[in-house]
Amino acid sequence: MMGVSMLGIIGGSGIYNLEGLTDTHWEKVPSPFGEPSDELLFGKINGEPLVFLPRHGRGHPLSPSDINYQANIDVLKRVGVTDLISVSAVGSLKEELKPGMFVIIDQFIDRTVSRPRSFFGKGCVAHVSMAHPICSRLAKTVYETAQKLGIPSAMGGTYLAMEGPQFSTYAESQMYRGWGCDVIGMTNIPEAKLAREAEICYTTIAMVTDYDCWHPDHDNVTVQQVIETFSGNATKAQKLLQAVIPVIQQDHSGPGCTCRHALDSALITAPDARNPALFEKLDAVAGRILKG
Repeated sequence: MMGVSMLGIIGGSGIYNLEGLTDTHWEKVPSPFGEPSDELLFGKINGEPLVFLPRHGRGHPLSPSDINYQANIDVLKRVGVTDLISVSAVGSLKEELKPGMFVIIDQFIDRTVSRPRSFFGKGCVAHVSMAHPICSRLAKTVYETAQKLGIPSAMGGTYLAMEGPQFSTYAESQMYRGWGCDVIGMTNIPEAKLAREAEICYTTIAMVTDYDCWHPDHDNVTVQQVIETFSGNATKAQKLLQAVIPVIQQDHSGPGCTCRHALDSALITAPDARNPALFEKLDAVAGRILKG
């Protein structure tokens, strides 16, 4: 029996493939928003369909600023993804969030500067709520599964999304700590915003690789230590994904999730002022509303 949800995984640094997939094949999916990071990897786990996208492309050719986030989310929506797990490497801004821990994010602060943040625009304006940017249903499932597996993890936290590709200055790092941020990364915004506009349930597994430069011992961390943490995180992430995927795919509460109805009252442009060309591009992202 097939599940009620179609799960997608976006793998960041250190996660370029997904173990345990069967019946796999890579497929190029075109998007009206341009080229996504890579082809999509289709497969099955326990007989249930799943789609994997390497965020930076296989071999990591794309920097955070070079990723076409619009195309990535569009192609995932286009192939039927309803639930999306983001796996991302982050730096810690809190002493208690140690390298090797996973943080299941629930909030973001956007400090990116050069990325399209919306599918909508001139000729089709929509305003979705981002008060709670993460799907609480998915986040709770991921956290509870991590706890059962004994993976050190924290439920909830604020992710500071910076532009990069350079890391923070010491002054910036201290400022973000003063704002109450928990981790810092470069990729989950505008990814989370676009997923909300596409009515895809979205959650983040933030894998702590190191402390940001605020930490007095930061300069003592060697490249080898960071690589070892990367490797350990990837192994734990694979284990967590293999365990949580069947649970999500058989979650019968998914179709009623508010994330999947984010556009219900978001579209504001009057019918006679709408841009037909933009409407055509939005056929996958907003087809449920535009065709209604």
